[in-house]
Amino acid sequence: MRVIARSTLSKFVETLTGRKDKAAVKSALDAWYYEAVHAAWRSSRDVKRAYATASIVDAERVVFNIKGNSYRLVASIDYERRAVFIKWLGSHREYDKIDVRVVQYGNQAYQKRSGSR
Repeated sequence: MRVIARSTLSKFVETLTGRKDKAAVKSALDAWYYEAVHAAWRSSRDVKRAYATASIVDAERVVFNIKGNSYRLVASIDYERRAVFIKWLGSHREYDKIDVRVVQYGNQAYQKRSGSR
């Protein structure tokens, strides 16, 4: 799968500077990225087989738990084109404030804090 875009993961990790879990979050996101890039998901069923804790929102949207459910990554997956689009990434607390069905890239709390878009 192609993941659009890895830079989103890096930018998010950089906003965690000074936090004790930064290294663990980076490691968890790197592992997720590696697994996603090497995956051959053809449907949400394939995603669920690989990630039992993933939440399938609809035919295209999936929520992945990152670092033991401390963080959430919302992705839109185009199975036909073999592409994963990162739509949102944030803490579990921030996740509770969004509508996962419609959230789009650019609406992350960390982007508003850091001014990075």
